[in-house]
Order: sequence, then structure tokens, then C-alpha cells
Amino acid sequence: MKSVTISLRMAEDVKEFVPIVEKYAFDIDLRSGRFVVNAKSILGIFSLDLSKPIVLEAHSENCDALIADLKKFII
Repeated sequence: MKSVTISLRMAEDVKEFVPIVEKYAFDIDLRSGRFVVNAKSILGIFSLDLSKPIVLEAHSENCDALIADLKKFII
């Protein structure tokens, strides 16, 4: 599993983020505080506090391509 911290401050960021993570077959979660949602769920993402950094957890050993695709969002 690989974890990185990302920022999704605006609705446009979420709309751009979801299609990227949907390309990957492995599970990807977003964690904010004690809440964990599926990163492929727009509604789930909007249930998080987007004003704070979010931890992305990719459940795969080979997720270098995902990290490269999400470079814009990683803080």
C-alpha cells in the first residue's frame, strides 16, 4: 500500500481527479480524520472536508503510474 497527501480544494479538482483514479483496477481510498471513502466515488469525496489535506491510500504495490497521474494534486 502506498499513501500520499493530496489536496482537492474545488469541485473542478474532484471532477478531474475521479476519472484518473477510475482507470486503475486496484482499490483507492481517501482518508480525512476518521472518515474513509472510496476515491472513485464523487459523492464520497464531497462528504469529506475538502478544506483540509486528504490522505490517498492506494492498495497496490505497483502504483507509480497512479502517483504520476496525480502529481497535480499531491502536496
